[in-house]
Amino acid sequence: MTIDKETVEKVAHLARLELNETEKQEMIKDMSKILDFMAKLNELDTTGVEPLVYMTADTNVLRDDVVKQQITHQEALENAPKHDENYFLVAKVIEK
Repeated sequence: MTIDKETVEKVAHLARLELNETEKQEMIKDMSKILDFMAKLNELDTTGVEPLVYMTADTNVLRDDVVKQQITHQEALENAPKHDENYFLVAKVIEK
């Protein structure tokens, strides 16, 4: 398949892009390079190669949910710029 100005204009229209003449010429070159690369890939013999969905055989490798460090309520409040005896104090962000 060859890429011409008409093809670029159609793709640009579908993508809702406005391209000037210089950009259209650049797109013709870029899209032609992409198609050339795809043609090169199609030359490879992939007989017997299973389709690959994931790069590794590992699925859902998760760590155990373990508490590693626990701080007290008072220690947490010490890190707050503003607080009272029990709560963090923050600026009001919602108006009624």
